[in-house]
Amino acid sequence: MRFLLFGIVAFAAALVLGLGSALLVLRHGLPYVTEREGPWVSWPREGHTSADPYTKAYLAESGRLPLASTTVRYFLAREDGNGSALTANCDYKLEGGALNARWWSLALYDVDGNLIENPSHRHSINSEGMIRRGDGTYELAVSRHARPGNWLPAGDDAEQPLVLMLRIYYPGETDPEGVGKIDLDRLPKIERLSCG
Repeated sequence: MRFLLFGIVAFAAALVLGLGSALLVLRHGLPYVTEREGPWVSWPREGHTSADPYTKAYLAESGRLPLASTTVRYFLAREDGNGSALTANCDYKLEGGALNARWWSLALYDVDGNLIENPSHRHSINSEGMIRRGDGTYELAVSRHARPGNWLPAGDDAEQPLVLMLRIYYPGETDPEGVGKIDLDRLPKIERLSCG
């Protein structure tokens, strides 16, 4: 009986540790399968024939069918530049400039991958519609309250966690395997301004 009880406890512990570590990898990636720059995370082999098992599991969990990584690169941010979780309760400023790609877009989602419901029906902004400064850089507000200029509404639920997705289409360069190369230093900076 003692042996059976020990076996059940060991199995339960292994199951919890295994599922927990798998979920941790799917949410945060591993250094050799993801690229990171500040709050932005990308799985470069997403949509590539050489995708590793971790990338395949990440895609299966996300429910997305990505385009080939030669065509588009995806970057997700769940945190601001200081590592605090993005929430609809806070106002954020994103600053960035030109990316070496034909076109790109920024969209706001909830943690389940759904677009944020908002009265203005604004769910994303792209490189063509972005209002820019004279030097080509831009500033984008993410807030529940309307802002002048470039603005993505964070919805009405103040407690809702947010996820930003940056899609970069047709990168100007690819690596030898055909994966789009992105200058990570040029990804938008995310600054939390105020909360409440």
